Amino acid sequence: MGAAERIRVERPPAAERGPRRSFAVGASLLREGVVAPDEMLSALSQNGRESGRLPDVLRARGLVVERDLLGVDARNWGLRLVDLDAALPDPRLIDAVGVQDCLRHGLVPWQKVGDVTIVATSRPEEFRRLRPMLESRLGPVAAGIASSRAILSAIHARRGDLLARAAENRVAGPESCRNWPRLHQSPLAMAALAATFAALLIAPLATGLAALCFAVFSLACIVLLKLAATIAALRTALPGPDPASDAIPPVVSVIVALYREADIAPRLIRRLARLDYPAELLDVILAVEAEDHVTLDALANAELPPWMRVVVVPEGQVKTKPRALNHALDHARGAIVGVYDAEDAPEPDQLQRVVARFQRSGPEVACLQGVLDYYNPRTNWLSRCFTIEYAGWFRLVLPGLARLGLVVPLGGTTLFFRRDVLDRLGAWDAHNVTEDADLGIRLARHGYRTELIDTVTFEEANCRPLPWIKQRSRWIKGYIMTWAVHMRQPRRLWQQLGPKGFFGFQALFLGSIAQFLLAPLLWSFLLIPFGFDHPLYAALPAPALWTMTAIFLLSEFANIFIGVLGLGRTRHRLSFLWVLTLKVYYPLASLAAYKGLLELATRPFYWDKTTHGIFDDGLQGGQTVHLPPPASIRLTA
Repeated sequence: MGAAERIRVERPPAAERGPRRSFAVGASLLREGVVAPDEMLSALSQNGRESGRLPDVLRARGLVVERDLLGVDARNWGLRLVDLDAALPDPRLIDAVGVQDCLRHGLVPWQKVGDVTIVATSRPEEFRRLRPMLESRLGPVAAGIASSRAILSAIHARRGDLLARAAENRVAGPESCRNWPRLHQSPLAMAALAATFAALLIAPLATGLAALCFAVFSLACIVLLKLAATIAALRTALPGPDPASDAIPPVVSVIVALYREADIAPRLIRRLARLDYPAELLDVILAVEAEDHVTLDALANAELPPWMRVVVVPEGQVKTKPRALNHALDHARGAIVGVYDAEDAPEPDQLQRVVARFQRSGPEVACLQGVLDYYNPRTNWLSRCFTIEYAGWFRLVLPGLARLGLVVPLGGTTLFFRRDVLDRLGAWDAHNVTEDADLGIRLARHGYRTELIDTVTFEEANCRPLPWIKQRSRWIKGYIMTWAVHMRQPRRLWQQLGPKGFFGFQALFLGSIAQFLLAPLLWSFLLIPFGFDHPLYAALPAPALWTMTAIFLLSEFANIFIGVLGLGRTRHRLSFLWVLTLKVYYPLASLAAYKGLLELATRPFYWDKTTHGIFDDGLQGGQTVHLPPPASIRLTA
């Protein structure tokens, strides 16, 4: 008798003859002595107050293992076990249902027995609800039961290539950069480069003056934008925590993309274990590249809690964080999906605050951005400057942009989304190396809002010069790519963002790009007081010189003003005198900009990875030391 024939198909399984009593699983586990009565009573009480399934509650509390639940479910629902390790499913049946739907519903169509398709499911209580959908695609079906691990392994074994391609192409073509050509493959880019060199040769003075005018104008625009955002943030009343809601709390999925993180993985587990959210409603996914055996081996040797699981990302054409996030999203169970980085240490009540804010917000609020700070601000001068930069950006500029109704370029971590919105927008652009900023723009283009939330995640400041430049070059490369992609159809962008949003986008993105690339031209004027001649200085009329000087002074005032105010909203107790040294810190970004520009022309999708776990002495044993208390800031958008 074949494996498929051992599954009973002569009558509908018990899963389809009517709903079982809710305590059937619990009663069986009690009868078999797997779970103690007091533990079961507590789990049933929790299950009644929250949206988790009883098996998930028991598993999250470590009271049962998969083997216990499989046997009980098989007996309670009158099903037989499907051995997916012995016989893999027919890939044509997976295609008929759809690989994403198989992952979402925890099932896989296995084999046909006559006219009936055997469907292995890890959630037998949901089979009756899914039966009409399955029969519309497969014809008559019958249920078998298998573990979620076996189902995932079988799907990946048969259709890992489809999952890899799907993760790379989720975003609609007009809003994705996946067709970005290398320099020699783009006639338009080659023509623009040739025209620039020709202008420098034929009319160097006029070209220099034009570049100078654009640099000064873009500087004025971005300085005014940041000052307006800062004033808007300061004028808004700072609220307390969101009030508790009587609504049933949802399952929250948190995705952490790991790559070559063998040393930091155990620390990440300890830090996420501090999150104060019901374990049965917490779904932490560690997305690891299939070729990253170092991290996979480290996680295999670690004792992962029941609410944390590893999802292997199949090999594809690109190897980027957004591609890993897209693949992990298909495995996520939560109605809210969050993103952390490998080195993150979120405040314990962070998920509680996120859920409360989403529950009292309208559906147009699709994303909540938390505040990022550093747990190693005193490592060296570079970490101090990075801390000051982030303090102004996340505590003043981003909240101000949100309050002004402008595009909010998201940070790469401590992001939380409504799952249905992510699915609707195609989630992340797998080819964009600043997938966070790009997604922030796409949210705004489609009518959704991002709000800042008053909770902090601490992470490690990248405070070594060469890695800092590598990281910043990736950000700048992504900014250029993101601006170019969304400017493919300027009229469409104008219609979606409106005049205010359109000009805010130009000031923030194009202004930042111009400053990174043209800053050396502006700095060259600092040589004049030392007796050096400057050809552009001699060609400028007096009013232009005075205007340029005023904009320079305004820029310096804005940097100091935002830096001091932002630093004052932290509790690091760094001296405000460090803000004055930002004048030496920002030129490093220009070095990064030219590295990013070169990569944009040669390796546009290359992800220059940041190494983590170098300077995290501030975290020991999974507990934060020398860090602000949870109520360190109050923000709204």
